[in-house]
Amino acid sequence: MCRRRRNRLRVDQALKSSELPAAQASAGKIHRDPVVRTPDWSQDPSERDGQLLKREWLVTLGNGGYASGTVGGPPTRRHHGLLIAGLPAPYGRTLTLSQLREEISPAGAEPVRLWGQHLAGAKPVLHGARAFECFSLRLGLPEWLYRVHGCLVRRRVLPVYGENSLVVCYEVAEGEAALTLSLRPMVQFRGHDDAVSTPVIDGRWYCHGDGQWEVGAAGAATPLRLKLDAAGISATDDSATADSLYYAIEHERGYDHVGVLWSPGRLVAELSPARPVYLLASTEAWDRLQQLSLRSVAQKEGDRRARLIEASGTSSSPLRRELVLAADQFLIQPAYRAVDRETNDHQGAWERRSVIAGYPWFTDWGRDTMISLPGLTLATGRYQDARRILLTFADYVRDGLIPNLFPEGANVGMYHTADATLWFFQALAAYEAAAGDSEIIATLSPTLTEIIDAHMAGTHYGIGVDAQDGLLRQGEQGVQLTWMDAKVGDWVVTPRRGKAVEINALWYNALRHYQRWMQSLGRGELATEASNAADRAAQAFNDRFWYQDGGYLYDVVDAESGDDASLRPNQLFAISLPNAVLSQSRWAAVINAVSQELATPIGMRSLAPSDPDYQGVYTGDVWARDAAYHQGTVWSWLVGPYLQACEKAGGPPPEVNAQIRDAFDQHLSEACIGQVSEVFDGDPPHIPRGCFAQAWSVAELLRSELLEDQSGFR
Repeated sequence: MCRRRRNRLRVDQALKSSELPAAQASAGKIHRDPVVRTPDWSQDPSERDGQLLKREWLVTLGNGGYASGTVGGPPTRRHHGLLIAGLPAPYGRTLTLSQLREEISPAGAEPVRLWGQHLAGAKPVLHGARAFECFSLRLGLPEWLYRVHGCLVRRRVLPVYGENSLVVCYEVAEGEAALTLSLRPMVQFRGHDDAVSTPVIDGRWYCHGDGQWEVGAAGAATPLRLKLDAAGISATDDSATADSLYYAIEHERGYDHVGVLWSPGRLVAELSPARPVYLLASTEAWDRLQQLSLRSVAQKEGDRRARLIEASGTSSSPLRRELVLAADQFLIQPAYRAVDRETNDHQGAWERRSVIAGYPWFTDWGRDTMISLPGLTLATGRYQDARRILLTFADYVRDGLIPNLFPEGANVGMYHTADATLWFFQALAAYEAAAGDSEIIATLSPTLTEIIDAHMAGTHYGIGVDAQDGLLRQGEQGVQLTWMDAKVGDWVVTPRRGKAVEINALWYNALRHYQRWMQSLGRGELATEASNAADRAAQAFNDRFWYQDGGYLYDVVDAESGDDASLRPNQLFAISLPNAVLSQSRWAAVINAVSQELATPIGMRSLAPSDPDYQGVYTGDVWARDAAYHQGTVWSWLVGPYLQACEKAGGPPPEVNAQIRDAFDQHLSEACIGQVSEVFDGDPPHIPRGCFAQAWSVAELLRSELLEDQSGFR
């Protein structure tokens, strides 16, 4: 029997001895069925090394900040780092602590290195691969087990939720030896989107007190503060620079990919079964950090996560419980922004909530936030968060539009979107139905009327109702306005200027929601106007969008080159939205066409493979990727509208649901462990691509009934 299998039972026992199960136990029912994901690893050393470099992990801080990396250690993205702080404008998310280079040794023995690196022109070196035993997510938090000189050492990364702080914890889970742990912090002060070659200028550190150090550099947005809770603490001032570091994914994506890190010295501590080592990394003020008990972080965060699962319902689906924790990673309290200064709302700023569209590089986007809101908040019982998100974005409405996105570190949003505002109506209607909150409709009624009036009269980017047929048109040269928004330089890959199918399905739904809300508020004249506009739009939609020769819907009518008959998944929204604008007699034909060419177990292709513009692989530099982004790439978030449309038409076959569940269960162990990727190749085997964690991908799985049983949320 191989060593790894011989130690399997002891590894499992070591995992069970973590502090986090105690947190699960404190949350009632949850301890009986703990949330643990332990991916399988190849027994072939070369193949396992590849898995250790390919698979990633993510820990978020609740403010947009995060930590992420490869399971094996070497950073392969510019966004990999142990502390990427979520700072207010003008800084945005800022890398501070990139990596810890750990060495563990008993007295008189050669140290075992746990870290790894990849130098340009050389093969990656994974020092910890031989000692590596296991990696797991426990309650969504990463932990590693290493076999070191007869001891089983556990390493965990624990966030201090809501702050720019996290704790790395080292424990002896099995064995009696007293060990020496050496930690070399590798730092780089730069925006998380900035070049990996950004140097550390005039790097320095000083001791702030017992077990406390501050690391700074010229031009740094913030210092890095380190606090060590351990026995036998000491420090050395042997600074070091690591250059020629190779970031493989950045190279593949066509970006700057050879970087440099700097270290001020090493921290040394004793590690024993009786005394773990806790290292805090933070950009918070020292008075806050001196109050923080590092030993309590695991318990507090475990309790918080267990409460999230309990609040989400009593479903027995393990996959659903994992996705509840995955959903939590996208919900944030955004940094203080201009609207707070305009209204002098310093006290109310803490109530603002938003959604990070995807990690590692997206910020909070209006469209993604509104599409994701029902799954991330309503399906998980987080109604207060849903309400705060809606009120936050309502404050940013300008000329009848909500922001498409808030750029990194910016105070103001960008409004180039034709659909985000219409999705706002959908999210509001879903929240009202789930929470029974009619007060919010009265509060927002002036904003809702402003939006409807702006769309009827016409607003920016050519967005407005066509007086000839009552349909909503959109489009401006050089601007991408729908969710199919790839743009490289001045090239808008899928411009879709004209009357897009999902935009008009959303417009019809917005009118119907607005009609009902105005009726409930006693504003009959506005309700009647909305009803008449909706009736007219529905008639024109069914007259104009039906593509008789194909038996499905045009993607865009009145486009610059005529009606666009490309077979795309956007037509699903004409059925799946609460108020289906498409005549029911045509549902089956549309679903059949979409199922035959677009459906995969992991999501929907964005273009049919039979189309001459289809691109089945999403890879290469930015030009190659964006050319394929909406030209065949599979989008997992579209599973939600597909299943909902199928359900309305009689329900998908049970084997389809089973295939989708199995595909996503497998996926949660193959890319960013415990998360759902943004996109996948259109061609089998549908390799995950793009952002390794995407909000609407997780949200639509939670919103659908795919993961539910009779005891779950519906």
